[in-house]
Amino acid sequence: MAELETERLFINMGPQHPSTHGVLRLGLTIEGERVVEVLPDVGFLHRGIEKLAEKRTYVQFIPLTDRLDYLAGMSNNLAFVLAVESLLEVEIPRRASYIRVIVAELSRLASHLVWLGSFANDLGAATPLLYCFREREDILDAFEVLCGARMTFNYVRFGGVARDATPEFVGKCRALLGTFDKRVDEYEELLTNNIIFVNRTKGVGVLSREDAISYAASGPMLRGSAIKWDLRKDAPYLVYPEMDFVIPTGTVGDVWDRYTVRITEMRQAARIIRQALDGLPEGDSRAKLPRVLKPAKGEAYSRIEGPKGELGFYVISDGTTNPYRVKIRAPSFINLAAISAMTEGALIADIVAILGSIDIVLGEVDR
Repeated sequence: MAELETERLFINMGPQHPSTHGVLRLGLTIEGERVVEVLPDVGFLHRGIEKLAEKRTYVQFIPLTDRLDYLAGMSNNLAFVLAVESLLEVEIPRRASYIRVIVAELSRLASHLVWLGSFANDLGAATPLLYCFREREDILDAFEVLCGARMTFNYVRFGGVARDATPEFVGKCRALLGTFDKRVDEYEELLTNNIIFVNRTKGVGVLSREDAISYAASGPMLRGSAIKWDLRKDAPYLVYPEMDFVIPTGTVGDVWDRYTVRITEMRQAARIIRQALDGLPEGDSRAKLPRVLKPAKGEAYSRIEGPKGELGFYVISDGTTNPYRVKIRAPSFINLAAISAMTEGALIADIVAILGSIDIVLGEVDR
């Protein structure tokens, strides 16, 4: 029996599509139900944030970093501040380092919760979205107590943090963590053994170990492909070396592995926060620095393990109040590049699951 000839078609997904979670256009070349090639078209949200940095003082640029991955603003603040602090050669109080770890891990939880809820919703399961946003609200409540903001925090500052952690903030964190592991159990009861969810994720969107390295993937994308690499362990910063936690990895690099990695990471992030709260030392939460900052001439690159992967800031100082140059390594942008490798030969219906498993934020992709 002769094979049917199928004409190749080119179709657009986006830039306005509910499953792209922002203004992203995917150009799909298909043969029947199969995907031949996917090309992401980005830039719809470009704001020139790296150029804007040159026109602002170091302090004035911190609030702009909140607008990158707006689901984890604390992490963005932290990565930029660490780069500038290495130019300033300032020593951070231990209490500030602990508080930074707490807010960075709370940001990881908040980011993963939004990912999990929206990812499940994309695959047709609406209930997890409501559950995940319930816990995320508790995290945002704690952030509001800590710094007065729920999304654009501008909290991590040169030399420490803007405000000390109060007993009310610590109490809210402990109340959240008291039930968090059971909440994660609930998410897993809804999804992990759900045959529809399993069929939509297992063996779908495989990113091989070699491709993950080739595309410079990081975060859960990289660890889902069986590569145990996490900057909190492999290039430690703050007080992470004092924390006891494990780095989860997948086995084959499919959508299912990226799901299980993030689920385990939420449990581990909660574990880190508990340790940081228990060990929170007394003392200052911010080192004394001059009111006008002029880092010495030079350059610095600082990177952290953000919720979506390696987030880095490269800063060049010319000795004035403004950065001479800022370059951002945004994990969403770099991880998105691997979508063509993950979608070759996939069904059109799997594109939503594969794209969702990358966990991109367009504010960070476009900058």
